[in-house]
Amino acid sequence: MATLTEIKADARKAAFARRKDAHALGQGTSGYLSEVLAGHRGVPIASYMAMRTEIDPTAAMEEASAYGLVGVPVILGAAKPLKFRTWTPDCTLIVGEFGAMIPESGEWMTPEIVIVPLVAFDCKGGRLGYGGGFYDRTLELLRSQKPTLAIGFAYAAQEADDLPLEETDQPLDLIVTEQGIITP
Repeated sequence: MATLTEIKADARKAAFARRKDAHALGQGTSGYLSEVLAGHRGVPIASYMAMRTEIDPTAAMEEASAYGLVGVPVILGAAKPLKFRTWTPDCTLIVGEFGAMIPESGEWMTPEIVIVPLVAFDCKGGRLGYGGGFYDRTLELLRSQKPTLAIGFAYAAQEADDLPLEETDQPLDLIVTEQGIITP
């Protein structure tokens, strides 16, 4: 019988393949993400700098930055929650942990909305990440301090029917794809 670790590895492999195919079509846009964020103008938002075949939230981040703080995650170490550094469209970026681009300098900020990258999601708000637990720890910490909205941003092709989830996995409040908005 396969272990949970093996089941998750198989689920990630299949989801990465679906994401790669969706990314190759070049149809990833952040129009629906901008629509969602427009209803939260001025609320501090954290997003991510897209890597490899992730859907790119930059256009929505640029729009949101005209109305309030936008931050991007900075990894401070293994098994630690993420911290978020203020991002602007013209800030200087450097390569951070795992090759993610981060602002070279800037103030730390605490988001109330976190746009979360992912490998796979389900219609119930489940999320399969990369396996490091960074977003789960971060969302748990943020939610222990104040209500924090977690928005998964992905290609529609990344949806899965049955994700191998654990008790420590933080749920998504909303999922946004290039095709629409899913409310669990």
